[in-house]
Amino acid sequence: MVILQITLQVILVVTSLLLVLLILMHKGKGGGLSDMFGGGVSTSIGNAGNAQSNLNKLTIGMALVWGAAVILLGLLQKVL
Repeated sequence: MVILQITLQVILVVTSLLLVLLILMHKGKGGGLSDMFGGGVSTSIGNAGNAQSNLNKLTIGMALVWGAAVILLGLLQKVL
């Protein structure tokens, strides 16, 4: 049980950091950090919609993994 708890805590920390980075890369009203990493270049090519869509899917997937880790850690704490 301890190994499972440590594994879930590591997953929670890693997904939390990745979620922060992914959310900061989203394009907001002012352009966001995504323009800094090439979002502005892909806009002139016409591929920005695809990149933003992939970023949205990746963020949603990471949020689901983060949520599952939080729920599992809560259930594990209740059992112990």
